Amino acid sequence: MPQRLLDEIERRASERVPIAEINRRVGRAAAEMRLHKPSYQQVRVLVHEARGIRRPTAGSIATVALEVAYVPSRAFRLLEHAGDGPRPRLRDRAANHK
Repeated sequence: MPQRLLDEIERRASERVPIAEINRRVGRAAAEMRLHKPSYQQVRVLVHEARGIRRPTAGSIATVALEVAYVPSRAFRLLEHAGDGPRPRLRDRAANHK
């Protein structure tokens, strides 16, 4: 699947609408990009995957910063986040599933 379409699915996955509506919007975007429309099943799986990527695992930076502000002995948590690097993207995961 083209990266432009994966980016569109990832962007749409953050919207709080049913997957069926995301599928319709992705279909329209695919048509505008002159790409083949992905199947509903493909969109559904990728939306779930994109939403899973976005879900924070150890707490957001803001949450950790507040925790450190109120409990200074937990400053090591900031170091944990410093080594995390950039958040993964759907296009990176999809490349690994080929």
